[in-house]
Amino acid sequence: MHQFIAGQRRPPASGDDGSERFDVVDPATGQTVETVSLAGPADVAAAVAAARHAFPEWSRAAPVERAAVLTRLAALLEERADDIACVESRQTGKPIRLSTGFDVPGTIDNVAFFAGAARNLDGKAAGEYSGDHTSLIRREAIGVVGSVAPWNYPLQMAAWKVLPAIAAGNTIVLKPAELTPLTALLFAEAAAEAGLPAGVFNVITGNGPVAGEALVSHPDVDMVSFTGSSAVGRRVMALAAATAKRVHLELGGKAPFVVFDDADLEAAVHGAVAASLINTGQDCTAATRAYVQRPLYDAFVAGVADLMGTVRLGDPFDVRTDQGPLISRQQQQRVAGFVERARDAGAKVVRGGAVPDGELSRGAYYEPTLVIDAHQRSEIVQDEVFGPVLAVLPFDSDDQGIELANDSPYGLAASAWTRDVFRSLRATREISAGCVWVNDHIPIISEMPHGGYKSSGFGKDMSAYSFEEYTNVKHVMYDATAVARKTWHRTIFHDGPDLSEPRDREPSPSNATAPGDTGR
Repeated sequence: MHQFIAGQRRPPASGDDGSERFDVVDPATGQTVETVSLAGPADVAAAVAAARHAFPEWSRAAPVERAAVLTRLAALLEERADDIACVESRQTGKPIRLSTGFDVPGTIDNVAFFAGAARNLDGKAAGEYSGDHTSLIRREAIGVVGSVAPWNYPLQMAAWKVLPAIAAGNTIVLKPAELTPLTALLFAEAAAEAGLPAGVFNVITGNGPVAGEALVSHPDVDMVSFTGSSAVGRRVMALAAATAKRVHLELGGKAPFVVFDDADLEAAVHGAVAASLINTGQDCTAATRAYVQRPLYDAFVAGVADLMGTVRLGDPFDVRTDQGPLISRQQQQRVAGFVERARDAGAKVVRGGAVPDGELSRGAYYEPTLVIDAHQRSEIVQDEVFGPVLAVLPFDSDDQGIELANDSPYGLAASAWTRDVFRSLRATREISAGCVWVNDHIPIISEMPHGGYKSSGFGKDMSAYSFEEYTNVKHVMYDATAVARKTWHRTIFHDGPDLSEPRDREPSPSNATAPGDTGR
């Protein structure tokens, strides 16, 4: 049973025998981890109905109640961390070191953060802005959120979508990628055990064209949050537009890694290899195109090539493994195609550029790959590869380096490498990206936002800034005069107060009431 609706697992609405099935495959071995029954439109409708039913009570729950549930959830996830990490590595192929050192602890930290943030959801303090009225701001939950999460970080991306939504008082229906639904289900079960009311957090495991589109276009879904490719993001926007839903998109990336000539070369080399190969390069913020000022270019290329040569591919459950497989054979072929087309166009592959043979041929592995001599307008420099591939290009002036960094439709993340504070300030100011690191690339923290510019989408995950996506801001205005005839009524009634007269802050008997009117 692979749907989690109204607080419990259930089979798809069509029944186990009639439903479509999908094999979740371990990409390191090609073996089936679990066969999942996929959701259809009826399952989506049931999940949305459960979320709609749960919304009134959950949205009215005191912040301390929501915080208490999340605090218990963090503790439960901590207890089950090793088991969850194993499932995450099995369904994605990511090294167990990554699951245990980043994915699971990062998710637990997100839960703990939003447990505290749930109690700090406020608006502006009350104030008198017109002189005659007191204004205040209410921040209110939107309603039912339909979220679609990707396959590269199944647990973390589920958390990024679920946590700010429910901490703000919304209810949610999450559709994880059909390739990697297992940890999202574990996450929902733990939330229910922590005391989250039935229907607040629902999971449907289906594919995009069927379950995803049914969710995004459902009339009872008030908001859509999507993480994935820019092309699918545009489709999500089109579907959501039919019912004028709020949309939050975290889309593709092509992060520039800009190395100025005064940078610490060793730090830049290590940073580039780590940031281009994390999660086998299947990371929308991964360093994918390095621009290196010409005095350091040759040494940088040589250093990266040498260090990539030490990266160990292997069994994800071997703690000595540095890089696991890609998510699927299809993705392996896609990455290989990018590299082959770059070769054909005249680029040089300095390191890697092949599917490994031997024992690793059972899985969807691809070698760490370094490409040089590609043209700035080439496919491998402009398009998202989503694999362990780094393209390196030289630049001369600082102006040119920043211009090249911005020469992309994407704007999710970037980094600048320099010892000069003025260069770093300029780079962080002028590079168009939602996050710019200085002398590092990749780290994220729960307290700070994540989100892009340009074709990388809009809106923020994590941090208190994410509440801007998942709440409505309501202006409440109170009359502060207790006067029946307001000064502005002169625009309607021809016998109102003279527009030329000074406006009284304290109403006098002469303008407070009309003849025969008590003023109340």
